[in-house]
Amino acid sequence: MTLMENISEVTEFILVGLTDALELQVPLFLIFTLIYLITLVGNLGMIMLILLDSHLHTPMYFFLSNLSLVDCVYASAVTPKVMVGFLTGDKIISYNACAAQMFFFVTFVTIESFLLASMAFDRHTAVCKPLHYTTTMTSTICALLVTSSHICRLLQSSVIVDFTFHLSFCHSNVINDFFCDILPLMALSCSDIYTKQIVLFTLAACNVFFTLLVILNSYLFIFIAILRMHSAEAQKKAFSTCASHLTTVSIFYGTIIFMYLQPTSSHSMDTGKMASVFYTMIIPMLNPLVYSLRNKEVKSAFKKVVENEKLSLGLNF
Repeated sequence: MTLMENISEVTEFILVGLTDALELQVPLFLIFTLIYLITLVGNLGMIMLILLDSHLHTPMYFFLSNLSLVDCVYASAVTPKVMVGFLTGDKIISYNACAAQMFFFVTFVTIESFLLASMAFDRHTAVCKPLHYTTTMTSTICALLVTSSHICRLLQSSVIVDFTFHLSFCHSNVINDFFCDILPLMALSCSDIYTKQIVLFTLAACNVFFTLLVILNSYLFIFIAILRMHSAEAQKKAFSTCASHLTTVSIFYGTIIFMYLQPTSSHSMDTGKMASVFYTMIIPMLNPLVYSLRNKEVKSAFKKVVENEKLSLGLNF
């Protein structure tokens, strides 16, 4: 353990990682490599599918393509460093690299929450106001929602990272986690962190509650609209359009609330690591699977692309 006199002497951090057991390093490397490859292939494949199929050039799939891009970026901010740690045993991360990792992760995970809220609003408009859908969810509105979410979250992340890395890390430079997350870093500080904890908690709570309020409000009206439908077939169709998004929202917000919006006194670092694995690596992998397995339009588009590719290869031969 390296003791630090003050903030100016901290040039690097040591990541404790998930486990020190040597016999688990290679198996975990293989597992996390597989997860990362599935994440990249699934999300990049989803983006390509949406670009290639004109039937998917709708607001819902515009948001989904942005969600896939965000999942790729924030998984890439964390997973490759973890994989290197398992393979080489190198768990050192420089001060600047730690700040950069936190910035990219916080930025894109919060952008994801706003994209999920935008997708909920899109589903609300499609189900509750179908006649006004094309005039409400225009390309301009969709682009504005995505752009504003990026700008706002970049500013918020800058504040969070600035607050965190202006702390004095004089107790230790050993981070009890596998990446540079906010709570484990704050635990190293010998500064008075009460005020900054309140500010950071308020920012996180406002972000979660605002987006969650939009999502819950949207689904409240969606469920009311579905119950008012006289046709069982119409109810089934309306619900099926929301099922994938609702599944993604439940997984994402359930993990985030469990991880960050619990009292510090009840926060276990080991439990936190497992939750962190889930939302940094598992959720980005699950999102394209959820949308492909539960979505007829995506499955139809995939079959069409495969058939076109087979036809193209057949013509070449």
